[in-house]
Amino acid sequence: MECIIIDKRIDYDGSQISSLWAYNMADVQADSIIGFRGACDVRIEHMIDLEDKKQGDIIFSTDMLHFVIEHFDSTDLKLVYARQRLFTSIVREVLSLRYSDITRNGDDLFIGEKKLTISIASTSAVSQKIHFGINVFHDYYGSLEDLGIQGDEVAVVLQEIAEAYVREFDDIEKDLRKSRPLDVI
Repeated sequence: MECIIIDKRIDYDGSQISSLWAYNMADVQADSIIGFRGACDVRIEHMIDLEDKKQGDIIFSTDMLHFVIEHFDSTDLKLVYARQRLFTSIVREVLSLRYSDITRNGDDLFIGEKKLTISIASTSAVSQKIHFGINVFHDYYGSLEDLGIQGDEVAVVLQEIAEAYVREFDDIEKDLRKSRPLDVI
């Protein structure tokens, strides 16, 4: 799995969850996680969550950390949602090293009652995609600033989260190659 951290700001508008975005953006033709920082403004035509779309929800933040993940080994929707939950747990684990009062409910993280993250998972004909965003600063929702994470530490957190996900999948790949199938001696 490839890990790409983009140093320039990129605003997330929902189009980045399309298949092969990593290939178009960074010439990556493998499972990947791409991390970057930028605003978030998901227009209705790019909303994947039909509940959000029906309710006319606004997905907006002036400053977020974004992770766009793509896996090519399956197009199973249940599996990508399990991977999304795993990623959410990894984010919580990394952030909890700095601030212990973070709770998880499904694919969302909270600081007290304030929602800290957004996330969506889906599939296409060729891959599974996940977008996960963490507010760096927000007037209404929870943010990294509320956790005391500011300045250069924001980029450190971005890198740590992306690398932790890659390590998890490297470890899974190793386990796959050492486990014998049932009923085989």
